[in-house]
Amino acid sequence: MHTIKIPKIIHFGENALSEAEYPRNALVVTTAPPPISEKWLGKMGIKDYMLFDKVEPEPSIETVKTVISQFKDKNPSCVIGLGGGSSLDVAKYSGAEMKLEKILIPTTFGTGAEMTTYCVLKFDGKKKLLREDRFLADRAVVDAYFMEGTPEQIIKNSVCDACAQATEGYDSKLGNEFTRTMCKEAFEVLYDAIMNDKPENYPYGSMISGIGFGNCSTTLGHALSYVFSNEGVPHGYSLSSCTTVAHKFNKSIFYDRFKEVVEKLKFDRLTLKTPLDQAADVVMTDRGHLDPNPRPVSKEDVIQCLKDIVEGRL
Repeated sequence: MHTIKIPKIIHFGENALSEAEYPRNALVVTTAPPPISEKWLGKMGIKDYMLFDKVEPEPSIETVKTVISQFKDKNPSCVIGLGGGSSLDVAKYSGAEMKLEKILIPTTFGTGAEMTTYCVLKFDGKKKLLREDRFLADRAVVDAYFMEGTPEQIIKNSVCDACAQATEGYDSKLGNEFTRTMCKEAFEVLYDAIMNDKPENYPYGSMISGIGFGNCSTTLGHALSYVFSNEGVPHGYSLSSCTTVAHKFNKSIFYDRFKEVVEKLKFDRLTLKTPLDQAADVVMTDRGHLDPNPRPVSKEDVIQCLKDIVEGRL
């Protein structure tokens, strides 16, 4: 038997942000500074809310603890995650801990976090992937409104992330007919949008990518990427090379077209300060990504993949 888990309600498309309804006394969690968050909140039309806008990139469990300590006694009606994957992950964990309704609103379109039971936070300085049903949103709101004014590099990183998740999800051993259908369609939408300069389609492609991979898993590309992320490389940027090399290793049907996407988006070569042997040890602990990989992966395989990445042999 297969089970598919998605938010109870998904609002998407033009004007979804302003037409959705939001509870009073909501706690809004975001990374955005006041000039930006005020614009977003105004577009939402939300009334009577509390705001936590101190979420950092690559957030830690300490940030979650801060949110809970500051707001739990104020009895918020729900937690609204408003921002990129960092904001959504903090909102997921905080809402789950406080047993509140979670409404997730992505402002970048790559992680698909609004659709999944995944949560990524740092513990003792290292990123950790968590997967629990309690992290699933009750509602998600997906609107291309946020594309306008988003820096180009963030858009590039985000859409590369969405492509990586869709293609790795398709290849995952944990996949099924439904997830493969969603992942394949997501990549088709995203590939067409990237190659034919139609960024307005990124949010929809990212959304269905999240539905697909969120119900199976990502694989080797993501395992490789975390050693670069731990050195401060943005996640989507690290996936540009990591997923390409992983697809080559796995003989994925997406290898050629994923490489076309990376070339179109013009990502630079990655560098790695950590010695390859030590980095490979870190990767090999990531069973959540390696076990579902379509091919068995040894430490020697990981070292070779990392060497290919830093030497630009994609």
